[in-house]
Amino acid sequence: MKFCKASQKQIGGDHYKDMKISVSEYVYANKIDWYAGNAIKYLSRYNKKNKDLNKQIEDLNKSVHYIQLLIEKISK
Repeated sequence: MKFCKASQKQIGGDHYKDMKISVSEYVYANKIDWYAGNAIKYLSRYNKKNKDLNKQIEDLNKSVHYIQLLIEKISK
């Protein structure tokens, strides 16, 4: 059985594999909050995870939703 670091594997697809830096590493290294991190995640993968246009739009809408949540959070 071959063991590897958690940061060297992806569970469920390969839509992040061609990125120069993983989204999780980028978000963590830059101390980006949870809402912004999720928006970045969905923007980064929208056209890689699915070729179906409806699924791509769904990921873009998820990104927008997290941005709206962040705006709501910081506007209190």
